[in-house]
Amino acid sequence: MVYEEKFTLLTREYNQYIVVTKMVERAVRDSGVQNGMVTVISKHTTAGVTTNESLECLESDIDVFLKRLVPEDYPYSHARMLADYGSTAGNPTGHLKAMLVGNHAHFMVRDGEIERGGAQEVYFCEFDGPSERTFIVQVMGE
Repeated sequence: MVYEEKFTLLTREYNQYIVVTKMVERAVRDSGVQNGMVTVISKHTTAGVTTNESLECLESDIDVFLKRLVPEDYPYSHARMLADYGSTAGNPTGHLKAMLVGNHAHFMVRDGEIERGGAQEVYFCEFDGPSERTFIVQVMGE
């Protein structure tokens, strides 16, 4: 069996870390799958999906770490006029941060529940907001 659900978020900040664990857990319950896998994936190239502990201080550390790796003031090639788009590309840092974080997370489903560590949460990571964003939860199994 395959069950799929789309979720839409309205992000508020340029870089934002949103815990979506409860949304994923609800989709798993609604799927009726007892044993299998769940995948959470972003539909955007400047947003990511990852897992980590949900602590404000850790979110801040992750944000600072990514900003050090991908500084805003670097002369990126993508920060220029793009004829195909008819506008200036001003989001190279969003693409690079999303590439580092990744765009998906996988979990096992056992007895109808996501198998995850006690402190492990699912995050949707915005790197080019504010914006309307979509992620998909797909549950496969029996």
